[in-house]
Amino acid sequence: MVYKFSPSSLSLLKECERCFWLQFNWGIKRPASIFPSLPSGMDRILKEHFDVFRARNSIPPELRTLPGVKLFDDVNLLQVWRSNFKGIQWKDAEGNLIGGAIDNLLVKDGKFIILDYKTRGYAVKEDTHAHYQDQMDMYAFLFLKNGYAVMDYAYLLFYHPLKVHENGDVDFHKHLVKVPVDAGNAERIFAKALRVLKGPLPSFGEECGHCAWLKLCAEMK
Repeated sequence: MVYKFSPSSLSLLKECERCFWLQFNWGIKRPASIFPSLPSGMDRILKEHFDVFRARNSIPPELRTLPGVKLFDDVNLLQVWRSNFKGIQWKDAEGNLIGGAIDNLLVKDGKFIILDYKTRGYAVKEDTHAHYQDQMDMYAFLFLKNGYAVMDYAYLLFYHPLKVHENGDVDFHKHLVKVPVDAGNAERIFAKALRVLKGPLPSFGEECGHCAWLKLCAEMK
């Protein structure tokens, strides 16, 4: 059996190995929750915003503090890498695939820098970026596996609502965070995912709310 992963699906491995095993081996997924549409809408208009500057061969104001950086200019290739149906992919020798869709890509000194947009309800905390570390590492891993040179850092561009004007317009505060990336971490996650899936069904996750609920239901029979 071969598997197809994305950075978001691999995040389930960290949350609960049992839920991860059930989803990929038996097709039993956790109950779906309501997903807010605001982040997706923000991603869409931010891509459009950055594409305007890409067409002008210039840098948007959010990035003008970064010396020597420019936007990746191969629009057709970028559209593939930004597509949720394609993205940038890599297969191992057994055919197991990992792929992810990026938001944007920067170039400096001939190397790529991944740029990802994040919309939040509140201001960024000191450790907020750590929640996205594995995702950024995965993107770096994928580009390296496809033969591209990648900087040892990425950027997260956070937006959160700041003020509502009398006319109803809303201001968003932006916060750019530089994040170190480690492709080795992504490779270890990928290897662990395969190891877990090829092994027996893991025990109930001690800190997994879904496992706790299922265990309680079984005990009530």
